[in-house]
Amino acid sequence: MNNIFVPELIGTALLVLLGGGVVANVILKGTKGFGGGWLLINFGWGLAVFTGVYAAFRSGAHLNPAVTVGLWTSGGDFFAGNADLGLDPIAANAGNALIYIAAQLIGAIIGAVLVWVIYKDHFDAEEDAGTKLGVFATGPAIRSLGRNFVTEVIATFVLVFTIIHFGPTPTAIGPLAVALVVVGIGASLGGPTGYAINPARDLGPRIAHALLPIKGKGTSDWGYSWVPIAGPLVGGALAGLVGGALTVV
Repeated sequence: MNNIFVPELIGTALLVLLGGGVVANVILKGTKGFGGGWLLINFGWGLAVFTGVYAAFRSGAHLNPAVTVGLWTSGGDFFAGNADLGLDPIAANAGNALIYIAAQLIGAIIGAVLVWVIYKDHFDAEEDAGTKLGVFATGPAIRSLGRNFVTEVIATFVLVFTIIHFGPTPTAIGPLAVALVVVGIGASLGGPTGYAINPARDLGPRIAHALLPIKGKGTSDWGYSWVPIAGPLVGGALAGLVGGALTVV
């Protein structure tokens, strides 16, 4: 269990700490990075993924329930193992999936709490409740739940489909490749919804937002919360089915 739970928890906590941190730095008033713009957020999230993947290499570094589901539906293992490092393969089954997802969710909550601790003075100074929520969770630029859902499905499909095909390629650039894909998705497909592409990355921080004593925080917008959960899970599952079929061919 520890070869899954601990790496996934630490890796996802670092992912959300750095990813949520760049959002806070850009959108909360009075920070050094205030007004840094969308591309800074994109690159910040890409580097957050880069860091998290290295931290969680012992588990295969899913950091995302959509990746876990995608690898499961692809028909392969959750982790192929690494003989040089003495790491055994991790089978794709329901028990292991639950461990991955639980660790990812808890890690995301921890990362979000740490962002609040670091930026607490700026949260206190920020007057707009929507801006505060935006540090923790995604929200649509135009609220159209069906179209928002489809956007998350497509964006996550791109992520997981690409990850599945990294293994057989000769590039061996690993975490950097995943990071660059995340930057690319954010820059191109992220505008409508803020590109959750990861249920844990959205749900964990949204839970933290609901529980933390954030001054003037408003609601956690649970009416929208199903979109960044269901959309990525569907996108990840579809990517696994298509990717798995293509690797067989």
